Amino acid sequence: MARVALVTGGQRGIGAAISEALQAAGRKVVASYAGNDQAAKAFTDRTGIPCYKFDVADFDACAEAVKRIEAEVGPIEILVNNAGITRDATMKRLTREMWDAVIDTNLGSCYNMCKLTWDGMTARKFGRIVNIGSINGQAGQYGQVNYAAAKSGIHGFTKALALEGARSQVTVNAIAPGYVDTEMVRAVPPDVLEKIIARIPVGRLGRAQDIARGVVFLTADDADFITGSTLSINGGQHMY
Repeated sequence: MARVALVTGGQRGIGAAISEALQAAGRKVVASYAGNDQAAKAFTDRTGIPCYKFDVADFDACAEAVKRIEAEVGPIEILVNNAGITRDATMKRLTREMWDAVIDTNLGSCYNMCKLTWDGMTARKFGRIVNIGSINGQAGQYGQVNYAAAKSGIHGFTKALALEGARSQVTVNAIAPGYVDTEMVRAVPPDVLEKIIARIPVGRLGRAQDIARGVVFLTADDADFITGSTLSINGGQHMY
């Protein structure tokens, strides 16, 4: 029977590419989304991947969604924590509301979703968790104190949780994408985007499929000796 994979924020951008790549790899994929019903329906109509609407920053909403997904689709054995938002501002203009929104959605959601699927994974002695971090969580970025903090937190969260899951054959890894050609990046002013690309050694933006291939690799059944790792997919822009 195909393993069930849940991809948060899985119907647009990088998330959509991950969902489709896991489906192509034989997984039974479910995607979550926050608000765009029309986009979610279009994605389901095109791919056959069901979308469940809930706020990943809300623990109770996540609990209700996980219960429903597992009743309707099956036990979640693969979890990709991809959902994320930005509320960019320098510290002078960064409000507490902007801080909380990004921390709760980008980092808090990892706790929510892992907490709610963890016991099932450890009991079944199988689980694959991939948390999507960011190059900006590794190197920092001007005007993204909240985003960089959340993404950096994901990398530490991943390493610590990997230690807890190792003996139960539950692997926990992270991927740190660089600048990927998504709707969010395309909204950057052309002159700024040109400067960003100039700093990428391979000479181009990443593609959503570049990240998706990494997720398929880390969630494979035979990827059981890879845990606590962060896979940087950034075209050589940041190495450490």
